[in-house]
Amino acid sequence: MTEIILPANGWRPRFYQRRLWDYFKHDGKRAIEIAHRRWGKDDLALHLACRQAHIKVATYWHLLPEYEQARKAIWNAVNPHTGLRRIDEAFPRELRQTTDEHSMFIRFKYGSTWQVIGSDNYKSLVGTPPAGIVFSEWAKAHPGAWAYLAPILLENNGWALFITTPEGRNHAHAMYELACNDSNWFAELQTIEDSGSIITLEQVEQQRHEYEALYGTEAGDALIEQEYYCSFSAAILGAFWGKEISKAEREGRIKEIEVVSDLPVHTAWDIGVDDPMAIWAFQIFPGRIHVVDYYESSGHGFDHYADWLAERGYHGTDWVPHDAKVRDPSAPGARTRLETLISLKRKPKLQPEQSLMDGINAGRKTLPLAWFDAKRCAKGLDCLRSYKAEWDDKTRTFKKTPKHDWASHGADAWRGLSLAWMAPIIKEEPKKQPMRGVERITVDELLKLSKPARLRV
Repeated sequence: MTEIILPANGWRPRFYQRRLWDYFKHDGKRAIEIAHRRWGKDDLALHLACRQAHIKVATYWHLLPEYEQARKAIWNAVNPHTGLRRIDEAFPRELRQTTDEHSMFIRFKYGSTWQVIGSDNYKSLVGTPPAGIVFSEWAKAHPGAWAYLAPILLENNGWALFITTPEGRNHAHAMYELACNDSNWFAELQTIEDSGSIITLEQVEQQRHEYEALYGTEAGDALIEQEYYCSFSAAILGAFWGKEISKAEREGRIKEIEVVSDLPVHTAWDIGVDDPMAIWAFQIFPGRIHVVDYYESSGHGFDHYADWLAERGYHGTDWVPHDAKVRDPSAPGARTRLETLISLKRKPKLQPEQSLMDGINAGRKTLPLAWFDAKRCAKGLDCLRSYKAEWDDKTRTFKKTPKHDWASHGADAWRGLSLAWMAPIIKEEPKKQPMRGVERITVDELLKLSKPARLRV
């Protein structure tokens, strides 16, 4: 019988990876590693999963933000130094009972299973509950994936590892700050200067030169700061509203905002079916808006969201997209979503209809007038920071269309708010009452009643 020593194929953690490796070796449960590109995050995670899978028989997952990305970056990826697939290095075939190429699934002879999965459809994850999960590229993943899977790990006394480079001050930044102040977590941030000579500063500067040629000086520098120096404040490449959100932070417009009780709280919605539903709640003041709350969820009917708004006392105009006119087959009498909201004692009104880019521009113009409650709007602000244009690999340019990901729902609701927020303060003109008996007056009689016009020269 062949003896295999784990980690397999002679892999050993590098000196700067040792603290993270030893944390799990001593039964650690929660860890986040913020590290620069080419730190070896996924390699460590793969070897860790193999080790854990041969200590405790259970299910283990390796999640990336998108399914196809998971296949390219993990399942099919080849180590250029060895010529071996990454999964073959970490999980020798001698340890496996079956390997399913289609579903990226491995069953070990020991009894455990391991699978590569995309977190873009995390609610579809079914089967045996996992005892260990790696969230790779966590800053780009849907933050709801952890909220959905965390209770499963708690029940199984399982572990979770989050590995990523920063991408703005989003949920990965929030998790890192939480972990730094929680004794139950391991938290570490390593820049290119912390890991030694794995990549030289000369190589980093060469990468900077290439980035600047592709994206321009400002964006190129931001990418270097983000990817090699792990800066959370660097602008997200292609972000539509990144500068405006950063300016709001500098000007102190993201803080605790009090809800004024004698003013209505209006809402702006993005209506999803399978996708999440997103709602911004806001109050209008002369020349500014106070954005007091944000809520996003999925898998619920309109009654859930109506209850959420009612519990908080948010009563005003509910600005909804035009697809609210669509009939809902699941609703009684197949009524429209507008009719459903009205039946729930809400006051829906259709958002002004504009093109996608008009909405994005409106969102950009509205942000300088907006004040946000930092705590209640935290998740929505993450969406606004991360809403970005889609990158075209063929043309090497950003498309005009936004990338559809976890940030889209909050951003779409913000576009609706930006197109509609002026409307609630526009007062309706009083209807003119017709002159009594005017239908019986003649033209000659009407002229006699009119004052003569004065001619000015």
